[in-house]
Parts: sequence; C-alpha cells; structure tokens
Amino acid sequence: MAEYEVVREIQNSCSGNQMRDVFFDEIETDDPVSYVRALLKDDNAELTVEERDADNLTVFADCNGMNQKFLFTRI
Repeated sequence: MAEYEVVREIQNSCSGNQMRDVFFDEIETDDPVSYVRALLKDDNAELTVEERDADNLTVFADCNGMNQKFLFTRI
C-alpha cells in the first residue's frame, strides 16, 4: 500500500466569507479515488481527478453543491 499525506479543503459557500476548512492527514491506500468516495459516503458525488505526476494527485469533489479538494502527496 502507498502512504500519502492528504490535504482536504472544504470551500465555504457563505457569501462574503473566503475562509476554508482545511484538514491534514496521513493515510495508506492503493486507490485514492476510492478513499475519497468512501469518505464522502455519497454515491452521487461528482469526482474529477487531476494527476500531476506519479506521486501527486488532486481529486475535486462536488457533493450536492459543496465543493471539496483532496490533495494527495506520496510520502
């Protein structure tokens, strides 16, 4: 299994508030996209994957209008 540092950003949809919730974690997984799907527990979530290189992956999630970004960096 690969080990990743994950940065999760949840955008605040309140008008006039530019702050974001940001969480950091270290995980082990062979499939970062499946990890995000399991974490969100929403079968209707729309995921977009952007792979920068073999060690860096970004997953954008839209869950009923709430946007989140997951940055995976292999450790």
